[in-house]
Amino acid sequence: MALWKDHRFTLASGSPRRRELLKGLDIEFTVEPGKDEREAFSEGLPHDEIPEFLARHKSETFHRELEPGEVLITADTLVLLGSRILGKPGGREEAVSMLRSLSGRTHRVITGMALRTSDAIRTFRDVTEVDFKPLAEEEIAYYVDTCRPFDKAGAYGIQEWIGYIGVTAIRGSYFNVMGLPTELLYRELCDFLSRG
Repeated sequence: MALWKDHRFTLASGSPRRRELLKGLDIEFTVEPGKDEREAFSEGLPHDEIPEFLARHKSETFHRELEPGEVLITADTLVLLGSRILGKPGGREEAVSMLRSLSGRTHRVITGMALRTSDAIRTFRDVTEVDFKPLAEEEIAYYVDTCRPFDKAGAYGIQEWIGYIGVTAIRGSYFNVMGLPTELLYRELCDFLSRG
């Protein structure tokens, strides 16, 4: 697209799913994960705002200065079950426990994003509601032992086996649940770049 031609894009994420989804927008980009540091936020920050805050933090603490014409893309995804934050599980038992808690319930997936150039920044977020059927213990064990979802918030990937058999409804962006709300990102990127 003509809008992209004067820019180069950098995705600051090690996530293979985010790379795959950004590639689907036909944007040429390089991958340059930022500093691997513990993500921290204020206890009083509303849960809905945490992913956007963390995406902005990742952008602003990127390990180098941005070049003229470069657009840095950062993102952070959070799974919320009521007021409980489900991050990446620490191991098998925690993954099983998370999936038990999601079983038969509705949760929200929130992805916050930041777009930054050397002189401007924009942040935004997307929210998707996901319904799970009641999951049998053997289904949970099979999924955790087969797919090992230890690098995924909420201990599951919707594009994997558990999504095929367990997700009964989605309200919002499917790709947001994967970690990158592509339609919203495209819209925000077009507007961000058109404003110079």
